[in-house]
Formats: sequence, structure tokens, C-alpha cells
Amino acid sequence: MTSFYLNSLLPLPPSHPQKLLEPSSSSSSSSSSLLSISNSNEAALKPIVINGDPPTFVSAPSRRIIAVGDLHGDLSKARDALQIAGVLSSDGKDHWIGEDTVVVQVGDILDRGEDEIAILSLLRLLDEQAKANGGAVFQVNGNHETMNVEGDFRYVDTRAFDECIDFLDYLEDYAQDWDKAFKNWIFESRQWKQDRRSSQTYWDQWNIVKRQKGVIARSVLFRPGGRLACELSRHGVVLRVNNWVFCHGGLLPHHVAYGVERINREVSTWMKSSSDEEDSPEMPFIATRGYDSVVSKILRDSLEAVGAKAMVVGHTPQLSGVNCEYGCGIWRVDVGMSSGVLDSRPEVLEIRGDKARVIRSNRDRLHELQVADYI
Repeated sequence: MTSFYLNSLLPLPPSHPQKLLEPSSSSSSSSSSLLSISNSNEAALKPIVINGDPPTFVSAPSRRIIAVGDLHGDLSKARDALQIAGVLSSDGKDHWIGEDTVVVQVGDILDRGEDEIAILSLLRLLDEQAKANGGAVFQVNGNHETMNVEGDFRYVDTRAFDECIDFLDYLEDYAQDWDKAFKNWIFESRQWKQDRRSSQTYWDQWNIVKRQKGVIARSVLFRPGGRLACELSRHGVVLRVNNWVFCHGGLLPHHVAYGVERINREVSTWMKSSSDEEDSPEMPFIATRGYDSVVSKILRDSLEAVGAKAMVVGHTPQLSGVNCEYGCGIWRVDVGMSSGVLDSRPEVLEIRGDKARVIRSNRDRLHELQVADYI
């Protein structure tokens, strides 16, 4: 696929593959009630069009967009964030209730928490359900995703190594059916965790052999070409939805000059290419040097070059909650919600057209929401 430099708002060339997402006429019984709601608006809604592999440019006409910040292995907070956004059921069954909403998670699902693979599984499951209703769930890889593919495990929670061991054992029951195994992990992981904890002793934390097994299991899953590295390779590091650009830590003019689709493609290729191959690609520059700070003048130049109204980023926890700066040209949505970071209450950003507002839970009561005015 030829790279496309985002220096204009011209239509994408016809050589780019297009994937049309429309409400499906067939789905599981769990989402049939959602389809009846979504299909009533089907005639008025144009389909979502995705360009790039991994997705880089998305046209989602008239869709409500939800941006979710860093999750860092905290499944409970991830669910809370999706519930206050109105896209995840609160009955514990993990059903999509967001109709044709588009969700974008801006990276750093990995590290600092124990349920990383479960969160990845949940988002993949919700994406499938969302597509059946005219919506979608996108992810953007952050620096902690690239760090783990690189083999940098400095910030991995001890219990996350245990999840990797459990997940590898669990995969044996599914033979080669990766998609089914991966999407079902969100339902199976809790029991595996309970079984593991019931068999643990005080001395397990000092068991060097077990710790080494956890590191090996994680390396097998996340090394370039590993199962979870390939799963991460399905997502880019930059995503433009309508006239909003989403990235983990910032987008600078030299990134755009290099080619946004080229960046996504090169990082994806590196993640899914086996490191054992002689001609395996080196880690792209964006994976280690791509998360720069953004200042006003550079922000304006970047937005103009990428053809966007505003940028949405995570990466740096915001003590004041989701906020914007530089005339709301940049929105910062990492609130440090993970218990491994600040353990703060979840907040999400809701975007409708050119307007955005913050949705947060009222103290510890998830179902009492505080919603700011659109800006």
C-alpha cells in the first residue's frame, strides 16, 4: 500500500482499500435488541469507511465518538469508563449498548496492572458487536505497547506475568482457533485468576522459577511475531476519525512529513514479523522517539498538516481530569484511572461533530454522571 502524506483534505486515492461497516442483518441474540434501535437510523447514516492497514483514516459520518485514556491493566476501571460512556452494559455480561457510537482508546493498555490481556480481549469483543450495529472500537498503540514488544518489561505488574502464564495454558484448549480463544478470554480470565489465587502460597512470590516462567510466557506472547504482538499490530499509532486525530503522546510535523500511514504500517510490520527471521525489520523510529510533547505553534502546524481540527492524546496523567489546552486544539484524556497509576475516577471525552465534552462519574457512584457543556 502506498504511503499517504496528510498535507491536505483531498479524498483518498481509489487504490486504498475501503472497508464498509454497516449494521449487520444477523447477529447474536445478545445484540438483537440493539439492532432494532440501530436499524431505525440506518437509512440516515452513511457507513463507516476505514482506510489503511492498520486503520489510519476513518470516515464515520454523524457518529458519536468516545475517547478513552490510558487503562494500564485495570479491567474494573476499563469497564467503568465504558459504562459511563454508555457503550457497555452494566449487567456483567459485557454487551455493547452503544448503538453506532465509535470508541477510540488511545493506548497504554499494558503495564502497571494485572488484567491487560483481558482488556485487549474485551475491546476486540466489543468491536465485533459494535460493527454489527454500525459502530466501531479502535485502539491506538502507546509507548507501553511498543516497550513490551521490544522486550522491556520494567513496568509489568507481577500478577500480569501470571496472566501470561494462564493465557498460554488456556490457549492449548483452543488449538489453532485464535480468534475464538482471544475473544473468550474476557469471560474465562476471572475463573483462571481465582483458581490461581486459591492454589498460591505465601512463598510463591519468592519462587524464582515461577517468576522466570512468567517472563518467558510474556516474551513468547509479546515478542515480534508473537500472538499478542500480532494482535497489537492490528492497530496503528496514529488514527484520524473525521477531523479529529488520536495518538498516544502527540503528533509532530516531522511525523506527518514522514507519512502517517507509513508510520502505522512500519510499526505494524515490525510487531508481526518474527524476530527469528534474518530479514526481520528493525524497530521503527516512531516506536521509541515518537511520543513528544506538543506546544501551541507545533500543534497548529501538526493539525494543519494532518487535516484535523483537534488532537486527542493520553500518556501523561492529568490531576485535574480530562482537559484541553491551546483553544481546545488538544484534549488530554489520561486521568490515571488505573489502580496502578493514580486510581482516579474514570472520565471519558465525548465528541459530536466539532464539539466535545467530558463525562465523569459522580464521586464513587457510577450511575450519577457529571457532564460538562460542549466546547
